[in-house]
Amino acid sequence: MTSDQHDHSHCLSMFQKLSEYIDNELDEMTCRDIERHVEECVPCKICLETLKRTVNLCKKLESKPVPESVSLKLKEFIQSMSDGRSIVQK
Repeated sequence: MTSDQHDHSHCLSMFQKLSEYIDNELDEMTCRDIERHVEECVPCKICLETLKRTVNLCKKLESKPVPESVSLKLKEFIQSMSDGRSIVQK
């Protein structure tokens, strides 16, 4: 696929489904669409392979609990983002 033929909107649409694709959560037709696209689009193929490697590496990591202080800060940040306000820590 040449640069002139490349439809970035299709890449973005596919990118949004990659995690579900890797987890086998998509219907067969959507999986085939992703596989066809990846065969023709080198950047998306690289992205998919990188995501697969990242997932595999994460699966091998030892699971450790998140410290409560970090968890509370994260919850506060997420709440502030959903409220439309910003928290800036110094």
